[in-house]
Amino acid sequence: MKFGYEKLKQDGAARRGTITTAHGTIDTPAFMPVGTAATVKGMLPEQVAETGAQILLGNTYHLMLRPGAERVAELGGLHTFMNWDKPILTDSGGYQVMSLSKLRKITEEGVTFQSHVDGSRQHLSPERSIEIQHLLDADITMAFDECTPFPADEETAAESMRLSMRWAVRSKEAFQQRDGYGLFGIVQGSIYPELREESAEALKEIGFDGYAIGGLAVGEGQELMFQTLEKTIPHLPEDRPRYLMGVGKPPDLVGAVMRGVDMFDCVLPTRSGRTAQAFTRRGTINLMNARHAADPRPIDPDCQCYACRNYSRAYINHLLKCQEMLGPMLITRHNLHYYQELMAGMRSAIEQGALQQFAVNFEAQYTGGDIPEI
Repeated sequence: MKFGYEKLKQDGAARRGTITTAHGTIDTPAFMPVGTAATVKGMLPEQVAETGAQILLGNTYHLMLRPGAERVAELGGLHTFMNWDKPILTDSGGYQVMSLSKLRKITEEGVTFQSHVDGSRQHLSPERSIEIQHLLDADITMAFDECTPFPADEETAAESMRLSMRWAVRSKEAFQQRDGYGLFGIVQGSIYPELREESAEALKEIGFDGYAIGGLAVGEGQELMFQTLEKTIPHLPEDRPRYLMGVGKPPDLVGAVMRGVDMFDCVLPTRSGRTAQAFTRRGTINLMNARHAADPRPIDPDCQCYACRNYSRAYINHLLKCQEMLGPMLITRHNLHYYQELMAGMRSAIEQGALQQFAVNFEAQYTGGDIPEI
């Protein structure tokens, strides 16, 4: 089975397509739940699949530290290890090295850093990152890059981006071509259009199976993020998937799909579930609030997820106040279902040539406020 992307329909800049991998086909636009340490927090793999998710994200940095990529490989690879038989994308570890490591040194060779787990000295290079992802058996491997901090002046952003492009060459050379497996390059360049264009052109010359847009959703705000996407996406190939890394809130997803993005990942639906925040068609609500304590209605009356079919806001509010783990688990399950339903709604709208109206209706409802108190 050859790895590949097929565009089935286009509506404006938005695309409806499929990505074929060794472990199955992904319908796009797609949202990938984050399974950092080989698990989506608070969810069984079967429950994640029930939400409609077709692909998960695993984390190179965390898995190389615990339990170790070689051990995962000995145990049959990440799919077997975590009991997930669908596609998996692994990030390269670069972002976590920058964000979690207290002590790190970046050189042309790679990054030397101190593990946040046990303080041990570790080294991650493009070659080692690709090797780890191969050992994990990721369907989609990400090139090793430096995630440019924000804010950064243009000179700093340029130096960082060009280092990532040199690492991209080495990542491509280290990648082992196999049927059904793909390698994505990552466009960097902060908020500077000329740097984004330079990065995209460099990656196209190297040649990748897909193209990610990194270094966004790091504090620049939605307006700048959308402007950067509008300047970047026209330089990416039409026949390859486009992945916006680490995004985001529901309005971010809708706006990015309208600008031509195919894939997303974000910890928001799961992390928010652990802090009592639920995403609904009418915006975000905090289920710890007293207004929900006697409410017999579900999180979202229009939702058919497991949590909404079986449990009330009052019960979940009770669980949260008692610090029972079931509360965050139910909200997480709902949030992931909501995200997948949002993506399915956009796929359908693109097929019908109606994404613009979908976006108008979405915004009107999402900003309209929660259902009235009883």
